Amino acid sequence: MIGLPTLYAFTGAVFAAYAVLSLPGRRYGNAAFWGLLALSFFAGDRIGDFGNGLLVLALVALGGTGALRRPEPSQVEDGTRHGNRLFIPALIIPATALAGTFLLKDTGLIDPRQVTLVSLGLGVVLALVALQVWLRPPALAALEEGRRLIDAVGWAAVLPQMLASLGAVFAVAGVGELVGGLTTAVIPAGSRLAAVAAYGVGMALFTMIMGNAFAAFPVMTAAIGLPVLIRGFGGDPAVVCAIGMLAGFCGTLMTPMAANFNIVPAALLELKDRNAVVKAQVGTALPLLVCNIALIYWLAFP
Repeated sequence: MIGLPTLYAFTGAVFAAYAVLSLPGRRYGNAAFWGLLALSFFAGDRIGDFGNGLLVLALVALGGTGALRRPEPSQVEDGTRHGNRLFIPALIIPATALAGTFLLKDTGLIDPRQVTLVSLGLGVVLALVALQVWLRPPALAALEEGRRLIDAVGWAAVLPQMLASLGAVFAVAGVGELVGGLTTAVIPAGSRLAAVAAYGVGMALFTMIMGNAFAAFPVMTAAIGLPVLIRGFGGDPAVVCAIGMLAGFCGTLMTPMAANFNIVPAALLELKDRNAVVKAQVGTALPLLVCNIALIYWLAFP
């Protein structure tokens, strides 16, 4: 049965290819970084917590010391002559993920708990095949351009996983309970609106601090979402959690800590102001945060 192990192996193979393709240009820091990341996908469940900890420290050392080099100019021909047709292969990915979620769940070939992720991976493969048949690029063009793109993003490519892990560590350490105790002391007793606002604003603020809504979610849900909104006021867990994540994403729009979303684009576009993307998004993020808080208040409670 196809599940996450297969998907992890596929992802590890891609990063391993990036590592190997970095060697001819003597980009040894890049090769080491993507090679270690490939190892985490291939054998992360076998090297244990201590081994994974050492691996993460090695990644931090490589990224923090500037060992990763910027990519060289692309050698691929300009594809603008194809116009908007270039978006067709990209649309194959979400279309396959959606179709696979509904059609492959009960086939027995794919783990029904992971059918969406596996379908997403299948969509990537189908899109690559379609591009290869249509444009007929050199055999390694997709991997070479993928390596160039990941080199341009650099260490920030692994920031979401790092921050999500940090959120799990905070949850285990009891940060959520601590924040919950402080928050409930401030929220007026019996005020559902105040509790919902505290949850939404807290998700956005913690996301701004930690750089990722996935890191903020376990903390704020343990602090307010679960004990106050769901157990205390009887809120629908699906609505509280789903829209709470959207409130967290509003914080993502307003923080340089979300480097892969806000700092990397500024670097790729060579903007003079590294915070230009954040500044442009604040006017959208704040009204969206208010809307998400209102949606939780209106939809989560019967």
